[in-house]
Amino acid sequence: MSVLAVMEPRDGVCTGMSLETLAAAQQIGAELGLPVYVAVFGNSAAGLTDKRLAGIFTIEHDLLDSYTPDGYTIALKQLTAKLGATLVLFPHTYRVRDFAPKLATAFGKVLISDATGFRLENGEIVLLRQVFQGKLGAELTFTGGPPNFASIQAGAWRADTAISGSAAIETFIPELKSDQIRTKPTVRFREAERAVDLSAAQIIVSVGRGIKEAENIEIVSKLAEALGAEMAASRPICDSGWMPMERQVGSSGQTVAPRIYFAIGISGAIQHLVGMKGAKTVVAINRDPNAPIFEVADYGIVGDLFQVVPALVEALRNSKG
Repeated sequence: MSVLAVMEPRDGVCTGMSLETLAAAQQIGAELGLPVYVAVFGNSAAGLTDKRLAGIFTIEHDLLDSYTPDGYTIALKQLTAKLGATLVLFPHTYRVRDFAPKLATAFGKVLISDATGFRLENGEIVLLRQVFQGKLGAELTFTGGPPNFASIQAGAWRADTAISGSAAIETFIPELKSDQIRTKPTVRFREAERAVDLSAAQIIVSVGRGIKEAENIEIVSKLAEALGAEMAASRPICDSGWMPMERQVGSSGQTVAPRIYFAIGISGAIQHLVGMKGAKTVVAINRDPNAPIFEVADYGIVGDLFQVVPALVEALRNSKG
């Protein structure tokens, strides 16, 4: 019996969402008194050797050099059985959404997706997730015996809570034949030529309806430049075409968990809060003192963003000499 965290490296390095999944696995494993293992596809485990794990498996096979749902499912089914995993966790990425339900089905199970937390009830895992774009919270339990499967929402756990330690790396070579792979990999999809992964950003400056006009976004972009931050926006801004859709934060955009999140001219609709609730520190600037964003903000400035933001930019520039 064990907990298995399946990581998703990018360019040979595990992403922040993968490390958040590891943190979730370690916390759940500690509560259940179970060892935690990690699985990565390919030789991408070097950055994990400083984590306290029972073991790290690099899944390697010529037929796994490129992603296919069949290949990943067959390989992970074999590793899950080898470890006798009680719970298998994944980051809630597009790739995971493609193959993880197939893997769960192979065991006669279902995948609980986008989990945001957990608790134990009579020794059983109860997973928490949001439904109806964050308007309601749901508690879900697994039926039947192990293994069980779940994906972790970005920002629900903090990557920096993963515990230091050491673990041996072992190569796992699954039994896999070419006729089992029914799909042919193509060029990796990118939504835009300059697509940005906001989930990896440490500081984000996000703008909402309060900016009034597209031309005014430059005012906020100067703050992002002064902070060395990524720009983001709420859905109305992206729907209007004022910023690319890849920079939308919210239930229908990206989910982020930066160290600092500036919400500028953003009222704080639940659809937006779902996407940025994992931020460690939230700074809100809004002229409406009753804006919902202030309920989640660590620091709030009630004022006109057209006066406050330039003042902040000037102060930052002066502080840098």
